[in-house]
Amino acid sequence: MEAAISSLPLPPLLIWSCVLLASLAVLLKASDWFTAAAERIGIALGLPSFLVGVTIVGFGTSLPELVSSVLAVLRGASEIVAGNVVGSNITNLLLILSLAAIAGGHLRVRHELVSVDLPFLAGSAFFLALVLWSGQVSRLEGALCLAGMGLYVWYAATSRAPIDAETQAQEQAMARAPRWRRSSLILLGAGGLIYLGADWTVEAVIEISTLLGIGREVIAASAVALGTSLPEVAVTIVAARRGQPELAVGNVLGSNVFNAFAVVGISALVGPLAVPPVILEFALPLMVIATLLAFFMIMEKEMTRWEGWLGILFYVYFLGALFNLL
Repeated sequence: MEAAISSLPLPPLLIWSCVLLASLAVLLKASDWFTAAAERIGIALGLPSFLVGVTIVGFGTSLPELVSSVLAVLRGASEIVAGNVVGSNITNLLLILSLAAIAGGHLRVRHELVSVDLPFLAGSAFFLALVLWSGQVSRLEGALCLAGMGLYVWYAATSRAPIDAETQAQEQAMARAPRWRRSSLILLGAGGLIYLGADWTVEAVIEISTLLGIGREVIAASAVALGTSLPEVAVTIVAARRGQPELAVGNVLGSNVFNAFAVVGISALVGPLAVPPVILEFALPLMVIATLLAFFMIMEKEMTRWEGWLGILFYVYFLGALFNLL
């Protein structure tokens, strides 16, 4: 396929940009199918809905970052992982959460979200900063990240009250055969598409960075981070407009915790991760600052529209500085 692409009478940068957009579209849609099918199978197996939500749904929205990061390590481009994770977390906090506040006016959250998710958001961000600070992530540090993810899943699951038995029985009935077989087939097919989409996303990032003469981590922290965060964009903005602030904010916080712990942890177990200087010296400190801003805003149990615009301003600065435009 690569030979066929190079033979086309079009500028290589345009071709690979189209490949990146197409592969991201496949990756995102396949992740959506995978998550929906896995959720139905989990309910059919009798798993509590709140546990399915914390694990499968939270896992599904970050699946594009995870698969593309693992494949990047296997391709010998591990610097993409740090760029993807840090860039995605910045995008979630400064862009997506801000858009939710702007779309919903005021985002008001209850005590549950503040007491469970918010401490893990701060903890995961600072732990990620410590892990990346040496310029390389080892397998042992990856295992520690996965331990942090396990702690988050356990605490989040046991800290939320499960749904009543009647609702649980209705959901199980809806998920049983013939949907069981159909969901299993969708799960397998979506898994294959996720692999292909992530594979070509990594390939496109490598080619585009070579053509532009810029670091792969810059493309990963900007275009790929924004593209793989699109599921969070849709879920968060729709939830904010429907007056469901807990879902809007919780989706972003859970995704950031998953990125910091699971994506980095699993990728580091595959192979050591290199942390480029631009991520270490600029993007990582900005991610910590963005986390602190979100922490203090959400700790007050609300986020205003004006605070949302402030977050957008920070995100525009992040992109400008990343590409040396400022």
